[in-house]
Amino acid sequence: MSWLETYRGTVNRWEVDNVDHFTVAFYFARLEDAIQALLHDLRLEAADGRTWVTTNCDVRYQRELRVGDILHFRSGVVGADDEGLRLVHEVIDSDDGTVCTTIEQTLVLVDRASRKLHALDTGQRQAALARRVEPPAADKQPLPPPPTSDLGFIDSTRDAIKPAEADALGDAALAAYIHRFSAANAHVLAAFGMTPEYCRRENRGLSTFEFRLRFLGSLRVGDLLLVRSTLVHVGSSSMRIFHRLTNARTGALVATLEQSGVHLDLDARRPSPLPPPLRERALAMVARAGS
Repeated sequence: MSWLETYRGTVNRWEVDNVDHFTVAFYFARLEDAIQALLHDLRLEAADGRTWVTTNCDVRYQRELRVGDILHFRSGVVGADDEGLRLVHEVIDSDDGTVCTTIEQTLVLVDRASRKLHALDTGQRQAALARRVEPPAADKQPLPPPPTSDLGFIDSTRDAIKPAEADALGDAALAAYIHRFSAANAHVLAAFGMTPEYCRRENRGLSTFEFRLRFLGSLRVGDLLLVRSTLVHVGSSSMRIFHRLTNARTGALVATLEQSGVHLDLDARRPSPLPPPLRERALAMVARAGS
């Protein structure tokens, strides 16, 4: 096992959301730091007009982090082949050593201008496997196929990528996409009655426990974007939301996110059943999305 510590820091007050815990987008900001540290250790930092891009990212949020908590990442390589790197990262509460979040990620090396895939050579694969770790236990449940039509989707975010959201090469950083999906959630929740006013009055919120993120393209500074979203599952307290993020100028699909979360009691910090009227409206949205 060849884990590498790739980040160490704390949760700042401005990084906490309305559920009073670490905002998911800031996990991804830390993830980009961790990726750079791992690639540097492997001597695989991009050069010669090439860049590493994320194609898949599956995240399990197992325990929340709150203001002032201290954390660190450890990262390793699960696999390396002609098509890229399969990485795993663990987010650890530095206070007691508990693994709070597990991130499985696929990185591919592409030509920066054309986005053409560059296969890893033998030396690059061997360098990567020097940090090989065992993959996480396969406990993920298969999900139904995502919706193929636009039925039941609503416009949930519309804006542009800002200069401050770009990485060193001018592409939108990972956190930029996640901030848009988080904003989209608020509109989806409000559509079935879980409005900001309801959440303040009842002291409730959405707490995420799983991400399945896929990238099919990328955005740059100044690009306009549109997120459309729908509910694809509703349980007694849980729900699954499916988001599509497109380039608003071209209509090209850039990223999708299937996000699972719970209706959270902010006092007890535990899932709470959805009130029947809200659950009925949410189920009606699922039915429209599946029709």
